[in-house]
Order: sequence, then structure tokens, then C-alpha cells
Amino acid sequence: MSFDLPLNAQNTNVVTDHHAAPVKDTVTDPMIDIERWLAHFRGNQENRAEPEWEAPITMSAATIKPLLRSLEQFELGDGGGPDRLIARNADSFRCGTVARQELVDMWFVEEKEHSRLLGGLVQRFGGRSIQGHWSFSAFCLSRRILGVGFELSILLVTEIFSTAYYRLLCQHGEDAALKGVCRLILRDEAGHVAFHRDRLARTARPGGYGRLWEMGFRALAMGAATMLFINHASALRAMGAYGSDFYREVRHEIALFLRRLRAETAAYSE
Repeated sequence: MSFDLPLNAQNTNVVTDHHAAPVKDTVTDPMIDIERWLAHFRGNQENRAEPEWEAPITMSAATIKPLLRSLEQFELGDGGGPDRLIARNADSFRCGTVARQELVDMWFVEEKEHSRLLGGLVQRFGGRSIQGHWSFSAFCLSRRILGVGFELSILLVTEIFSTAYYRLLCQHGEDAALKGVCRLILRDEAGHVAFHRDRLARTARPGGYGRLWEMGFRALAMGAATMLFINHASALRAMGAYGSDFYREVRHEIALFLRRLRAETAAYSE
């Protein structure tokens, strides 16, 4: 079941030949409000205070050890790997217009910035950057072979459950630099989720997003969140957060996303 939408159905400006140059129309794009989101990503680069890297480390070694393994994996996943859409047909979405190409690039620049911030925490706590992990390899493989519709969907749900993860770290982490990193990433993730939600609302089929679509979306999100929890449960427990806390946050973020998606879809259909 696909949780995303056709990528070339409504617009003669969308490139379906993956080797063709992007169309030079920077305004008309039925899938994305280009001007709004370019302005968002440009504005989001401003007023970003660096975390307090020189602050004393106040967490115990027993807490830092499992947290460090988790941060190393997130550094790899949040921009430490491919900093672009990698699906076999990714250009059918990314290269629809010059402006859309710029927009997608700016989204991944923020992901790369997350990797830099997380790398700062890894270094602060005495760890090392890793070059690979089985879960990240599986994540990238699914993105490549299942197409850009699936890739956009899995990246969206990753933004949603990552919000739950970083919020718990921010709430339970007694370290100034850790809190500073989490606040910056949470700020960005909120914008990324809103960007995807707006894209979906603008391109909804007649009738919007029904119960069957919602069931599939929830299943994808909860399944992916469980994969994350399997890998990072020890870090969350060391911080004082548990599975019930994580899944409560995930369910809250999913419900909030769906409620806002339906409201925005209805607004576009008026």
C-alpha cells in the first residue's frame, strides 16, 4: 500500500524524463507552495544559537554509555549518510522544477546540520562517528528500491517519531549541550513535518485521507517507530524514559499530524 500520492498527475511542469533538465518555472507547482517553503527554510537558518559545548558534563558514565551508542546512530542517520532523496525514481519528484530542486536541497541541508550537531555531542561524550549500521543500511535499501512515494512517506514518519525521541532526551537529559541540540533539532523537525503535511494536503485526491489510508499510515509509523525503539531503548531507559513514554509521544505526534492534515486538506478543497 502506498501512503503517498502520484508524483506527475496534475502538472505539465513536472519532469517525467529523469534525464531532462528541471523546468525553469519557480512559481507554479501544484504539489508544493514553493515560495512559502523556500522562505521558511531560509528564515530557519537565522537565530540559531550554538549549544553550550563548553558546559560541564553533568551526566554519569552509566548514562552516557548507552546514550552515546544511540547518538552515534542518529548522527549517521540524520545526514551522515546520503544527503538527498535516493529512490530509484527520486528525480521525478526532486527535479520537477528548479525551485523544487532547491527546496529539497535545503531540506537535506537541515538534515546535514543535525548530523553536525549530533557529531558534536558524540565528540563531547568521548565517542566516535560511525560509518555504518545494519538498521541504517536497511533503511536506505528500502528507500532506494520502493520508490520515491514510499521514500517521502518513510522520511515523514521518521520525522514524526524522531520528534518523540528528541523531546524525551530534552526532557530527561541533564546536560546543557544535549538540551541545546535537541531544541534546535525539534525546531527543524516541526518545520519538516509541516512541510510534508502541506504537500500532502495540496495534492489530496477527492475525499481526502480516509480510514483505510489512516490505518496504513499508522501501521507504517508505528512499525518504523518500533524499529527505532529496539535500537535506542537502552539509551532512553538510561535517561529515565521508558517504552510507555516513547509510544505515548509517538501516538500524540501521529494524532496531531492526522488532525492537522485533514484540516489543511479541507481548507485547500474549499
